[in-house]
Amino acid sequence: MINKASVNQARSLYYGFLSKMFVFTIDKNRFKGILEAINVMIDNPLDENSAEALKELKHLYLEEGEGALIQEYDDIFHNPSYRIVRNTASYYDEGLESGRKQLEVKNFLAKTRIRRDEKHFKENEDSVGFIVTFMHDIIELILSNQSEYDTLAHCLFTEIINPFIDEFIVNVYEHPKARAYKAVAIVMNAFIAFERLYFEVAQPPFREKNRVARAQPLEVVSGAEARRRAENKAKRDADKVAKKLTSHA
Repeated sequence: MINKASVNQARSLYYGFLSKMFVFTIDKNRFKGILEAINVMIDNPLDENSAEALKELKHLYLEEGEGALIQEYDDIFHNPSYRIVRNTASYYDEGLESGRKQLEVKNFLAKTRIRRDEKHFKENEDSVGFIVTFMHDIIELILSNQSEYDTLAHCLFTEIINPFIDEFIVNVYEHPKARAYKAVAIVMNAFIAFERLYFEVAQPPFREKNRVARAQPLEVVSGAEARRRAENKAKRDADKVAKKLTSHA
């Protein structure tokens, strides 16, 4: 059983990190504090795989700068030359934008004093960027001893985030232009697994929809882990060849 009070600060950090990575904005300070957050998460990783992904993300950030992250974000979510990754819960629920999930998030918002800043948030209320920011703000309220928001956080995760987030993560991870965002997808995948433990909810089954067959569950791995597996496979293949040569000697 997770001691929820003891991990809420870390959960706020993760949601804040995801907010910076997925909110569409032209604010020149959009990635302010991102390196500090990455360093904290590297020092306290959810698992080995996400730790490696965070190290890769830090390396890319330091080597190529914010401009590379911005360009990659645009290529993944806005560049029509590639298959654009959709980022709203409504799309994954119904195959269209501005659907019932947007209305559900608006209804959750109405139960708080939190409001969508239209100057900052250019996308719908059920976009990934807005949802993770909304959850971050709810956790901050809970940390300020407003425990009445516990139920709202549970509903936001189980009814909005949990049903679609796996497919979103897969789509980001598999995008041909994803490099830094491949690492972000690995971190998000590990964090969502933790959130399911926190809220005591199961991963939803993948199911086919009329618009498109859902992507099958994907095991996201860091570059280091992929290299380790490739080396192990090469060693196993070499051992098999050696055995065959021995048997025919």
